[in-house]
Amino acid sequence: MVLSTGFLLNLNRSNTNASRPYCSFPETHRIILTGTWAIMLGGNLSLFSGNSDEGPVLRKHVEGDSEDRRGRFKRSQDHHELYQKLIRWELDDELHATEKRLRDWSKERLVSNGLALFDLIAKPDGWLFDQRIVKLRRKSRSDLGQHRFRQGDIVMLSRGDPLSEKPIEAIVSDRRRDSIRVVLKEIPSDLRKDTWRMDRGANRIAYDRMRDSLNSIFQEEGGVPMRDLILGSVHDPSGTSSLPPQLGGVRGRSFVLDSSLNKPQREAALAATQQRLTLIQGPPGTGKTHTAVRIIEAWSQQDLGTILAVADSNVAVDNLLEGLLQLGVRAVRLGQPVKVREGLREATMDALMERHPLRKDLIDHLELNEKLGRKIKGMKGGKEKGLAHRDLGRGWKEVRRIESQMRDDILDRAQVLCCTCIGSGHELLDGRRFSQVLIDEATQATEPSTLVPIVRGARQIVLVGDHKQLSPTVISRRAEDGGLNKSLFERIMDMGITPFLLTKQYRMHPGISEFPNEMFYDGKLEDGVTGSDRKAPAGILWPDWERPIAFLPVEGGEVAGPDGASKENKAEASWVAKIVEDLVNAGEIGQDQIGVITPYAAQVRAIRDVLPEALTDLEVKTVDGYQGREKEIIIFSCVRSNSEGNVGFLSDPRRLNVALTRAKRGLVVIGDPATLRNDENWASWIEHARKHNLEAWHIIGMA
Repeated sequence: MVLSTGFLLNLNRSNTNASRPYCSFPETHRIILTGTWAIMLGGNLSLFSGNSDEGPVLRKHVEGDSEDRRGRFKRSQDHHELYQKLIRWELDDELHATEKRLRDWSKERLVSNGLALFDLIAKPDGWLFDQRIVKLRRKSRSDLGQHRFRQGDIVMLSRGDPLSEKPIEAIVSDRRRDSIRVVLKEIPSDLRKDTWRMDRGANRIAYDRMRDSLNSIFQEEGGVPMRDLILGSVHDPSGTSSLPPQLGGVRGRSFVLDSSLNKPQREAALAATQQRLTLIQGPPGTGKTHTAVRIIEAWSQQDLGTILAVADSNVAVDNLLEGLLQLGVRAVRLGQPVKVREGLREATMDALMERHPLRKDLIDHLELNEKLGRKIKGMKGGKEKGLAHRDLGRGWKEVRRIESQMRDDILDRAQVLCCTCIGSGHELLDGRRFSQVLIDEATQATEPSTLVPIVRGARQIVLVGDHKQLSPTVISRRAEDGGLNKSLFERIMDMGITPFLLTKQYRMHPGISEFPNEMFYDGKLEDGVTGSDRKAPAGILWPDWERPIAFLPVEGGEVAGPDGASKENKAEASWVAKIVEDLVNAGEIGQDQIGVITPYAAQVRAIRDVLPEALTDLEVKTVDGYQGREKEIIIFSCVRSNSEGNVGFLSDPRRLNVALTRAKRGLVVIGDPATLRNDENWASWIEHARKHNLEAWHIIGMA
């Protein structure tokens, strides 16, 4: 089908209701517009109908301006309007989905999907710096069951209905089988009274900070010094990116790059210290974070001001922080301490505030204010009470002054500030400028979130990531279709700026790395470990002990999950449980060295349901939750098994790449070959398994 320019113009002008397209296409098809028109149509991309897992895709490229197809913007206004619209859709759709779920879903459905907990009793359970910890458990004292609440999640606490009440916002601290702890700013006076329910919350703060960053880069005055380069409005983006950074005439001190860097890592790090904008692509196990840490170390030696080191996730930020602290770099972690790895919390702003020399003065003033406040409550009206109120106001002003002085002192002394991309938009950093900004896992961050740290004055930028692995997570379908799931890293690549490729992997057994290397990286990766470094573990009869991969062909078992949208496969779940038991019983590795991955949340719950009680601490996650992670053994449950050959989420080659590259010593894949071979990437993998006799029919036969 050929779509004319005139037709598309009429479509764009006429389709004012995104939910009711101007024209109608078969419901079994999706239309994907690429190039200029994908951007221009924006909200009208509701032409994408149905579930992404269903129906063939009609992918039509509509010709437009070549610069637009490379991801370049001639005007900052175009960039501003596009991304303001996309993030607004993302927020609106998240809020709408949350409200609809709370309004329409039954208690049973919420519980079965792990999205709410009911009949909880609460009690105070200590402090996390200046915030209160509250412990919640069932009134019946029974286990909480399977749920999706994890450390760092934003949750809502209410008595019965978060839509009709004003819920209390909290952050999950940790969880056990029978309890979950959350962190609150203040404990309500009626905490112990009656019962509570807990629901997942939406993060509006992220939207506000992304909106502000887009406004900053759009402004004629201010914004970022490298705005034109980032937007692609310069004549030669590649040449401009390689120029020395414009650091206001300041010359940095000499630096030394660590000798442990291999040749590709060293070349990337050297470029990062010498040019304005550097992209570094790090395939699995090639030392992205190690390289990033060494770049920051070199920058800190230059002493050009405080460095901003960020990543999209708290896990990735903590990895940067840990590496910097081990090198003796003065790094401070910003953000909620509850979201920080426990062993790193002493480097948080909250911990440093508690140890600051002015802490005693602060406590003294707080106690005086508290005493004066109690005294005022017993006073009658008159001049004396008025003067006391004046003194109390002065007292709180002094408290704020001391706190500000403490924070400024900590920030001024830091060589590096570590936080998430969104966290860098905190008002704590208002007025501060950071000329050097490094963004790790940049391909997992949306462009608006990546801009949040950049608009803090960046003049030298390093983006580290891998566009061959998972893209940014976007909740809104229309925002995703409009391009929000394309990272700034990828768009800059489209402008013609080539990333430095890290080529030596140190994670996987060479037998495990072979396929992803050829499939996703054109055979450019080298193995930095040998088979003897990554010996196949006992507990499973590997088809080839020199190539520790086993493909278990399990047919059938796919059903819809409890929510009707996700998928599960109990036959595969049973095989996962058996293989894990065999591996653990062999005694060579523990369950903490095994990771179970699956593309569907329903399958995560199905696997956990069949695990014996002794294995309840086994880590079972979706593929999307496992990027950046590794385990000695990975077991991957594909789930999909149907007569239509529909592979759903598995069709994303980036998801396949992540799933196949988490294992160090052994990889087990459980799936239906008849279904999987309908996808070209999976067909290639199955052919690879058959070529090397990696199908584990003998394990199936021994069941």
